[in-house]
Amino acid sequence: MDTLGRVQDLELFTVEGRAEQLRREESSAIELIRQDFIRENRGGSLMKSLERVPGVNLIGIGSGASKPLIRGLGFNQVMVVENGIKHEGQQWGADHGLEVDQYAADQIVIVKGPASFKYGSDAIAGVIDIREKLAPAEEGLGGGVEIGARSNNAWFGGSANVFARKGKWFGEARLTAADYGDFRVPADSVFVYDFGVALSDNQVRNTAGRELDFSGRVGFLGENFRNILLFSQVYTRSGFFANAHGLEPRQVDAKLHDCSSRDVLLPYQEVRHTKLINRASYAVGRNFVQLDLGYQRNDRQEWSQYVNHGYMPAIYPSELPYPSTLERAFDKEVFSLNIKDELFLERHDLSFGASGEYQRNTIGGWGFLIPAFQQYSFGVYGMDKFRIHPLWQLTAALRYDHSQIEVEAYQDWFPSVEDASQATSEDYLFRAEEFRRDFNSLVWSVGANYSPGNLSLKANLGTSFRMPIAKELAANGVNYHYFRYEKGDPTLEPERSLQLDFGADLKKENWLVSFSPFVNFFSNYIYLNPTSELDILYGAGNQVFNYTQAEVLRYGAELSVVRQLSKQLSLELLGEYVYSEQMSGGKKGFTLPFSPSPSGILNATYKPKGVGIFENPYFAVDFRVTAKQSNIVPPEKVTPGYQLVHLRAGSAISVFRQTIQADLQVQNLLNTRYLNHTSFYRLINLPEAGRNVALSLSYQF
Repeated sequence: MDTLGRVQDLELFTVEGRAEQLRREESSAIELIRQDFIRENRGGSLMKSLERVPGVNLIGIGSGASKPLIRGLGFNQVMVVENGIKHEGQQWGADHGLEVDQYAADQIVIVKGPASFKYGSDAIAGVIDIREKLAPAEEGLGGGVEIGARSNNAWFGGSANVFARKGKWFGEARLTAADYGDFRVPADSVFVYDFGVALSDNQVRNTAGRELDFSGRVGFLGENFRNILLFSQVYTRSGFFANAHGLEPRQVDAKLHDCSSRDVLLPYQEVRHTKLINRASYAVGRNFVQLDLGYQRNDRQEWSQYVNHGYMPAIYPSELPYPSTLERAFDKEVFSLNIKDELFLERHDLSFGASGEYQRNTIGGWGFLIPAFQQYSFGVYGMDKFRIHPLWQLTAALRYDHSQIEVEAYQDWFPSVEDASQATSEDYLFRAEEFRRDFNSLVWSVGANYSPGNLSLKANLGTSFRMPIAKELAANGVNYHYFRYEKGDPTLEPERSLQLDFGADLKKENWLVSFSPFVNFFSNYIYLNPTSELDILYGAGNQVFNYTQAEVLRYGAELSVVRQLSKQLSLELLGEYVYSEQMSGGKKGFTLPFSPSPSGILNATYKPKGVGIFENPYFAVDFRVTAKQSNIVPPEKVTPGYQLVHLRAGSAISVFRQTIQADLQVQNLLNTRYLNHTSFYRLINLPEAGRNVALSLSYQF
């Protein structure tokens, strides 16, 4: 038992030492999330598991889909990297979650703030860098099984993996599956745009879903050369809240939907994301070269009952190539290449790199929002970490990028005339014109780190950029999830940002304090601006929203304080604050959409000595306080503040000389009714999920 304890202490020290090293060497705000943090806070999605990290929020929809916000920015402003390759899905939609297997993530590096100089466009707000486990160090066969259940939506699922190593070769395979029902809220009714909707048994009808993931990797581990080939496929099928999708929320067969809480009926989304990644590296002397090649395919379909509006025919034409229930389809293929060369000298760590990406996105279905497009980009960068003194390090980086997007024309499949038999070719309106845009960008970053003893100080000043995406340039249709008409602007320029970051870490005796303030200025932030127009061509009378640009000022900070009261008991205080204000444009003086409320967590964790079969037990309670969010931008509404209590407990259990890790969570212990300002369903005042008891069991062999 003592030997086991020492091994665990050594592993913990190694991981924590790496986290401390990252914070000391990187001039930007950075967090390293360990596997045990993910396991103890596991939610319905990987992003839900990270919600406890200061500065990280999420836009959630239902039980299994969510996307990250870093310091109040999200969508294509936050880059997600998985095993060295940028994750490319349909990430522009609030209802589009990340197609990532949360059980395959071993460590996650979170960069809070601009990282364009290293990662390129889409890293203007930060990066979620997801990494799998290291290759097995010893020969032999091993693996693990993790299963779990959650009470709120009757979620059940888990993951199993097996790996083997023989000499310099290894292989691993993983299978993940989950099935869940409609989630429950502490409310028996909700108003969907002034229409009262009764909820049967407090369940949000048609939010059930299922997930099936498979991944595998095979690798060669030589002394100097290493190569790992990875394959993964993530499949999800999840329903949309039936009363809050489409243009007829009142015409819902509630009796049909309420027959079962586990069926997935129309409307629903279906996504299959496939990845193939090859990572090769060569190390000799003080030089390290790495080449990453990636292929991805994101096949996304949104299914809904056909409802005609405006000039759309009352009966769906049988000659169209799509089923009448296929509302929209997006099929994106992406080819990626990253190469970097690192040279470790006595006082300099030099890095040079280049990246390239080509993507093509085709569309289908009877509904239209964005046209098909193809896009390519490439970038080159150089970075130097210069240790001018044992206590001082300077960092400088420079990057150039070029990107080109070609948008295809889209013509309505129905004429915009009362009598379709009298229509001419000119009556079939073009919703999108064909055009091409080229973008160029040069960004820089300078930083300094000062680490005298137990104190670590750092500062970073840099620019960053983001190329406008197809939706911002060429959207022209009804977004049924928001009941609004969205129009893009093909003349938009890339977002550009200047940000100043500070950081201070103090580790002394029984205290660990971290403080990370920042100031950020966008010269041309891209946002969706509501207008006084109503769409008339499609008959639904939706408010028109135009993509436009404005100057934006943002500032805020994250705080983390840990006090070790004894070997067994510790207290922790986490806090975050973000302020945003538009300095120009039609919404001058207002904030940005989905701006998170000021929030804090007070935690107490107790880790007693193991007793009997229980090893390394822990008990923790989180008291989260979230302030009222009155700093809003119309049509957002003020969100009241709230307080939540979460419990966590767990232990390694020794049974027949085998160890099983058990983790228990009770989320929203008091079944509090509250609204999350960054939630997708905040738009219709739908409260967040009620009390949820989650149990997971993990066995490694």
